[in-house]
Amino acid sequence: FYILIQITTFLGNQITSSLLLDSRRSVLKGAGATFVAVEIGLSSSIASASNWPSKPITVVIMYGAGGGTDTITRVLVDEMAKNTGWNIKAINKPGAVGGIATKYVSAQKSDGYTILGAANYNKFVRVMGHMPADQLPWENWVFMQAANSLASWSVRPDSPYKTFDDVVKAAKKNPGKISISTSGTGGLWHELALLVSDAADIRLKFVPYKGGKKATLAGLQGETDIAGGGVHEHISLVRAGKLRNLQQTGRSDIKVDGITLPSIGSILPSTKPFLPFGGCYNLIMQRDTPAEVIKMVAAEYKKAVASDKFMSIAKKKFFDIDVKFGEDADKRAAQLETMTVHTFNKYADQMGKKVKNNTELGLPTPDNFEKWWPPKGYKPIKI
Repeated sequence: FYILIQITTFLGNQITSSLLLDSRRSVLKGAGATFVAVEIGLSSSIASASNWPSKPITVVIMYGAGGGTDTITRVLVDEMAKNTGWNIKAINKPGAVGGIATKYVSAQKSDGYTILGAANYNKFVRVMGHMPADQLPWENWVFMQAANSLASWSVRPDSPYKTFDDVVKAAKKNPGKISISTSGTGGLWHELALLVSDAADIRLKFVPYKGGKKATLAGLQGETDIAGGGVHEHISLVRAGKLRNLQQTGRSDIKVDGITLPSIGSILPSTKPFLPFGGCYNLIMQRDTPAEVIKMVAAEYKKAVASDKFMSIAKKKFFDIDVKFGEDADKRAAQLETMTVHTFNKYADQMGKKVKNNTELGLPTPDNFEKWWPPKGYKPIKI
């Protein structure tokens, strides 16, 4: 900009006509002011990024306290704060399968000071109508994945259902009568319970709760016949003998303290090609956040995932460490949403409300996903 100002000034000084000279001076004055304003604006932007964060960062967790998303997010942001000295506070805004928290974050300034603590790339909010259909994940958000969890079905020790096959036999005799808790209609554990029951060719009664912890407690307290949720939410109760696991969605059986948590793949071989499936934990930022800020958060997030504390918890809770950033994460977000849209439309009567289809959301069918990705106009962000 300085060079441009000098060149323009030089050219102006060469004009000998007083009229033209006066005119040129007027133009130069305005142009100089514009160049200076742009230069100051850029300097302010650079200074803002270099001084970030200059105030507390808020991570808004989309599910309730005590659940898997809450637990994992808090561990990771605590590690980030410890490593950097950043002032990070985590708050919970559960409801609408992540829709309430997502709306809140999307309404804030895209300056990196409000981040979404999420699960599953926020894949439910558009199909359930909680966010606008044109708010495309790969255009509006930046995703950072840490790890995956596994789905689990468990029952009380006094349950008449001793095995998964017992549930199948009873459900075939009384379709829609056996109840299973979920973390919310249209949420992860609801979706995965639909996938498992579909593979078993049975119909269950799905009872929604606000978060995985409450869904687990519902089964523990006998409010539902089966506690739906994640292995990480059930494992301590299984170890304590307060719940008995019927199936989990890992590739193989899990054996701990002499107890076996059977893989659904060993029970229903048709599910093997799709295993493991469960939740995946993310931090999500608005895509128009300054690039340098996104890179700073991503760098510290990577360190937090690699920390001894998180690795210890991941091992204890049977999480699968699976770090994804940039285009890998964008593609995964679109892929998971595509699968969810397909499942929820297949079981539209289970959703409690009308759901959006793939055409409305600008998504392909699952079998055409690889041909469709990347979508027209897609621009990855390098992290």
